[in-house]
Amino acid sequence: MTSAPETERPEPPVPDKLDRHTLLVAGVVVLGAIMSILDITVVSVALRTFEREFDASTAQVAWTMTAYTLALASVIPLTGWASDRFGTKRLYLAAIVLFAAGSALCAVATSLEMLVAFRVLQGFGGGMLVPLGMTILTRAAGPERIGRVMAVMGIPMLLGPIAGPILGGALIDNASWHWIFLINVPIGALALVYSYKVLPSDDPTPSESFDWLGMILLSPGLALFLYGISSIPETGTIAATKVLLPALVGLALIAAFVPWALSRRNIHPLVDLRLFANRTLTFAVIAMTLFAIAFFGASLLFPQYYQGVRGESAMMAGLLLAPQGIGAMITMPIAGVLSDKIGPGKIVMAGVAVLTIGLGLYATLDDSTSYWFLGLALFIQGLGMGATMMPIMSAALQTLRAHTIARGSTLMNIIQQVAASIGTAIFSVLLTNGVKNDIGPADPVGDLAGVFSSVFWVGTLMVLLVLIPAFFLPRKKAEHDIDPTLLAGH
Repeated sequence: MTSAPETERPEPPVPDKLDRHTLLVAGVVVLGAIMSILDITVVSVALRTFEREFDASTAQVAWTMTAYTLALASVIPLTGWASDRFGTKRLYLAAIVLFAAGSALCAVATSLEMLVAFRVLQGFGGGMLVPLGMTILTRAAGPERIGRVMAVMGIPMLLGPIAGPILGGALIDNASWHWIFLINVPIGALALVYSYKVLPSDDPTPSESFDWLGMILLSPGLALFLYGISSIPETGTIAATKVLLPALVGLALIAAFVPWALSRRNIHPLVDLRLFANRTLTFAVIAMTLFAIAFFGASLLFPQYYQGVRGESAMMAGLLLAPQGIGAMITMPIAGVLSDKIGPGKIVMAGVAVLTIGLGLYATLDDSTSYWFLGLALFIQGLGMGATMMPIMSAALQTLRAHTIARGSTLMNIIQQVAASIGTAIFSVLLTNGVKNDIGPADPVGDLAGVFSSVFWVGTLMVLLVLIPAFFLPRKKAEHDIDPTLLAGH
């Protein structure tokens, strides 16, 4: 029997497990993402130190965090175009250098104004690391193994909120505040060498034009909107001029970007809204929005409860949150494999159900609830979170082709960043107003615990809403169902 002609031979199957090269690339991406995400939380424990060091108010030193977040959000839209234009490897190396340089400059800042300015520079580099890393890792693994690589990407997103307060507290207690920034320099150098050696060179498309009008509309729009939202906890109301003016101007710029991005004249929009023609990606975006608002908003309260009600230090509060990370680390790799095999829909729905149970248990707390009970509730939340967040990302990216993955990951990262900021503002205001209205002189600690409990119930109900879009996510192995004609020019 003669063998089949060369052109009729089937393509070799994609390896079921992540191969050695993909794992090496994953190491690069995780290292970069850890630097970016950890730096959001590690600074939180240094705010009181900054107040003393620079003789500044709480509102003034809060800019050291807000400036980083705004820079991070505003640079994300540029990442998709820049990775197509210059290549993901070169841009990733540049982002590491920018982040490490910004970190070194933060460490030598002699005034609060200098520190805030250098945090902006640091945020520009950090903002590119996560979406670029997601693009690089997704391309290396292929669409058939998206679930597995999203599980890998979840590691730094888990470690940041847990390890940040612990690491920041340890460095400040045993060295000085400068080291929360200086530590990024050797890590950045290691990541730079590692990335240069491991990441494959890609073929950028320099012919693609840059969407200047899109940049003028979207990046300032996102920054202004998030600035307004971030000011809500400080003002205590959404009606304050400091909130409404930048938020409304930002929304107007974002709204103006939408028809321009969908216009036929705009062949290469800064953020590709045509991707919403993909039904699966649309439902994944809705699910991610609801999840990020609820989960990241509620997550803000965990360390505040331990510090404000139970009197724990920032470092101990971080340690007490560890069960959540342990739970997520158990389910995240399992959820990644199952998402590739049976589709993410069933996984996300199960994860949301478990997360709702865990958060509901936490909502029953008072000022003397057993730490064992709270740890169990956090562990259950972690189990649910590990089966929810990254499978939603998988659902969005599985149906995209190689040349649209960068645009898809950029879109999802913008949605996550904006939704997380909205969630943080909402839960901060709920907590602040609860403290103003419900704390009495008879039992202030018990009343404060009651406020936390009420706000956690709100978070529980909001997480439950994620079940609605999750129901429409694929429940079988994903197919590339996006219409290529909708992505002309990409």
